Amino acid sequence: MMQATRIVILSDVHVTPGNECEARLKEAVKEINLTDADIVVMNGDLTNEGSDEQLSNVKSILDGISHPLYVLPGNHETTWSQSATKTFIDLWGNDRFATEVDSLVIVGINCGPYMKMGDGHIKQEDLHWLKTTLDREVTHGKRVISFNHYPLKNDLDNYIDYIKVLEQYPVIIHVNGHYHKFERYLGGDIDCMMVRSLDRKHGDFGYTIMDVTADSVIFSNKQLGRDAVRVEAFAAKRNLTPIVSESQSGITNPDGFEITRIYVDSASIFTRLAIDSEAVYFGNSLGEAKAIDKHSGKVRWKLQTGASMFARPVDAGNKLFIPSANKELLSVDKQSGDIIHRSPSTGPYVADGLYHNGALYQGGYKKMEKWDVATGELLWRFDSIGNYCQAAPAIHGNDIVFGAWDSYLYCIDNRTGRMRWKWNNGKNANMLGPGNVVPVVTDDKVIIVAPDRYMTAVDRKTGRQLWRNKDFKYRESLGCSRDGSRVYAKTMDGELVAVDAASDTFRLLWKIDMELGYEHAPCVIVERDGIVYAGSRRGIVTAVDPVRQLMLWSLPLGVSEVNGIDIDPTNGDIYLSLIEGTVWRIRNTSLH
Repeated sequence: MMQATRIVILSDVHVTPGNECEARLKEAVKEINLTDADIVVMNGDLTNEGSDEQLSNVKSILDGISHPLYVLPGNHETTWSQSATKTFIDLWGNDRFATEVDSLVIVGINCGPYMKMGDGHIKQEDLHWLKTTLDREVTHGKRVISFNHYPLKNDLDNYIDYIKVLEQYPVIIHVNGHYHKFERYLGGDIDCMMVRSLDRKHGDFGYTIMDVTADSVIFSNKQLGRDAVRVEAFAAKRNLTPIVSESQSGITNPDGFEITRIYVDSASIFTRLAIDSEAVYFGNSLGEAKAIDKHSGKVRWKLQTGASMFARPVDAGNKLFIPSANKELLSVDKQSGDIIHRSPSTGPYVADGLYHNGALYQGGYKKMEKWDVATGELLWRFDSIGNYCQAAPAIHGNDIVFGAWDSYLYCIDNRTGRMRWKWNNGKNANMLGPGNVVPVVTDDKVIIVAPDRYMTAVDRKTGRQLWRNKDFKYRESLGCSRDGSRVYAKTMDGELVAVDAASDTFRLLWKIDMELGYEHAPCVIVERDGIVYAGSRRGIVTAVDPVRQLMLWSLPLGVSEVNGIDIDPTNGDIYLSLIEGTVWRIRNTSLH
């Protein structure tokens, strides 16, 4: 007969060195060590910004737990990670776990978001691992407990796929944090429980105790120094009645367009694409840089970089530059994928680079660099940056303009690497700065949007602020017309806004509701052959006619975020990738 199993759950502890949560976590560890816990699960949001210092500090505290400990990251470890999520795995060995206590199979996996604003997402390789693990471990009489930082519902873009896997097994409870509260809910037909954070929101600092018997799952609120108080109970059984999900029909090509899925990866894709006459290049969550034949969809070559890739490969003629989160800039032969040169770095590369006039401009952790493509020589490095760069820079004349997650927008002389000016919005909050937007640069101004929800124009020569507008909920999605006369921005309400790029004051030209609802994907907006393309957080791509000011079509190509929209320089086709691991081509057949 099954013995009672006790699982102690820590979640959302948000420890930074010296804050009150640090002291309270140390108290919790001492108290937990005096309990009869079978295992302890740390279920995400260990830190506030996922820096190496914060992760090492919280690990030194958690290492004091004497019971078996299993640790998952949360969004605060994966969205703003100093190491591009690598340090977490270096410290704890993995970002997922499986263990068994008595007749319970207990599994947990990571859910992102990954190094940019986005919904939670279960990586493709993690879904495969989960199914393989449960197939192997769940034998007759065993039951399953599932852990994840995000709820098993709409917070995860691919939650339906996640539920489909879990529902094949006797999962008696799914446990998550993130919302800092106790709440029961259903994920498909699976009982789910949100649990408390470390902070005072439930009377005082504390954690959760979960007791599992043959008949029940009981959750208790354990405030530090006080007796546990029962808050919720579930029956420890589940009838296997899988949900019926909506069927996915094929893509119907809009009139005049051919939309083709050219590749499906076994892993997730977080990068934009590089494109030449023969191939499409990208990186995936397994750290593989890949070249895919544009016509056959077959893999021409792949290269292991050593860490999940977040930066787009850069096409530089006969070479391809691969900015690695494993602290290397790789130069490879485009035909074979063979490494020509490795340039070690002081930090991970997560930014999109730019090839211009024989040089590679590449942002990194606290730096912007210029490399000679022919010789591989570093021409200059600007390192007066307080955090990492993420989006591609913009080059106009002798100016290179880019933002960073230190709250500043920079303008650098691209010949010397010397700063011309820097601007910020008057606040020192890094996460409100222009760290992941590609600036629009005209002859006389620079225009950006940022998470502070403003569109801002500054003087290109001096960096002096010209105007700021908050009529719409801007975020990080920006682009411009081919002739440079219009700036396009996607709002958090799913609108496409067009602004006069030449005006000395904010001048709205038009606004179109793309019917996306709540929206935050930092996907660049592009115009090609008189059509504007925008991508959403849930895999929807929209085409807009900017002259007639109407939406031509809007198609769901998947369920996850569109990483970026890129133009084939050889024929004008549109290419894009989705986080779920797909690569698509959009061809305007009226032009071919």
